Amino acid sequence: MSRYRQKLPQLSADLFLADGGLETTLMFDDGFDLPHFASIVLVHQPKGVGAIRRYCRNYIDVAQRFGVGISFDTATWRASSDWGEKLGYTPDHLAEANRLAVCILEEVRDEYETPGSPIVIAACVGPRGDGYRPEFIMSPDEAQQYHQSQIDTFAETEADYIGAMTMTHTGEAIGIVRAAKQTGMPVVISFTVETDGRLPTGQPLG
Repeated sequence: MSRYRQKLPQLSADLFLADGGLETTLMFDDGFDLPHFASIVLVHQPKGVGAIRRYCRNYIDVAQRFGVGISFDTATWRASSDWGEKLGYTPDHLAEANRLAVCILEEVRDEYETPGSPIVIAACVGPRGDGYRPEFIMSPDEAQQYHQSQIDTFAETEADYIGAMTMTHTGEAIGIVRAAKQTGMPVVISFTVETDGRLPTGQPLG
């Protein structure tokens, strides 16, 4: 069972850090070639795993310096079924990769977590399509059906909650919440917001 799934420490903390820009860091700072901007391809590579661990350590140093906790996203933003197919994964291989992505952060947590700086694992779920253009407008039912298998996989791991990022429309966000609820996992939804404060579909955020 996840260490923090039943009581997420960031909900009662005055300040809690989150990481940001894993794929951007891996590509532009570390020089990795990420097809389709998918960091999941690195979880089977020793060099890739090492780079993810170094990325985490940089954030951990900041968190421990200031005595705050930190939440890390798994390298699974583009590890749902459509993206997995584009990357050449079979469904079983993709599920294994999702589990390995969580395991990497488990190892980081076991090595570096302190009482003053708890480490929380967010199982990252990305959009079915482009995170900045609403290519797939799904109903909540369609979105739940699409995302359920990945979220079911995460529910069997030590991930503490589902973190859905760069959602472009409400149907997909609602579907992900329903899928997470079905597994009993907490879930956080983050939308892509344009400079006018609206979602990419033009819908107001409110």
